[in-house]
Amino acid sequence: MALYWLVQGCQAGDSLFFHYSGHGSRQRNYNGDEVDGYDETLCPLDFETQGMIVDDEINAAIVRPIPPGAKLHAIIDACHSGTVLDLPFLCRMDRSGRYVWEDHRPRSGMWKGSGGGEVICFSGCDDDQTSADTAALSKITSTGAMTFCFIQAIERGQAGTYGSILNSMCSTIRSTGTGGGGGGSLTSLLGGGGGGGGAVTSLVSMLVTGGSDTGGLKQEPQLTACEPFDVYAKPFSL
Repeated sequence: MALYWLVQGCQAGDSLFFHYSGHGSRQRNYNGDEVDGYDETLCPLDFETQGMIVDDEINAAIVRPIPPGAKLHAIIDACHSGTVLDLPFLCRMDRSGRYVWEDHRPRSGMWKGSGGGEVICFSGCDDDQTSADTAALSKITSTGAMTFCFIQAIERGQAGTYGSILNSMCSTIRSTGTGGGGGGSLTSLLGGGGGGGGAVTSLVSMLVTGGSDTGGLKQEPQLTACEPFDVYAKPFSL
């Protein structure tokens, strides 16, 4: 309901912002519109009784209604969140800051972009990765690694373009040697995801640790959009 509220009455000149920091997962896709064969999901508090919110639903709720002249920015700090808005193009950036746009449009030809407006999403990790909660960045308390790095990039003046933000976030996370790589993934708890019935994460330990593990941060923030663009030329603007 909140997703539909966000875009209700949206018109040219509007700028919308959606931030989610919480649990994410994935489940097998059966309609053939996912490159990796999985739908990415968000897990609200009642997911065990009401189900997860699937990327197809998120796309229909807040992406496709965005009209020409309006824009939506989404910040998704969750496990398996790389393409959680189901946007058609993903910016794949390497360690040197070079990038290519990957085409994630469904083979069926279904359009997963907006209604003509601009939609851009920063997400915490790739579709097959988990996003960590860690105290290694703030040195004070456990925070979502991606959210912390996004805010830090802006505060440090590294948010001139979308490319500079993404590069800054990736560099910060790569340079963080400790703090976790588990990130609150519910895949094993749900019996879904990549491996099925492997080692089952203890819900108690997830609640105690915030979903974190030991070892370096093993996540790569991602940028997705309705259309490819020059990430180092386009100014970042909400």
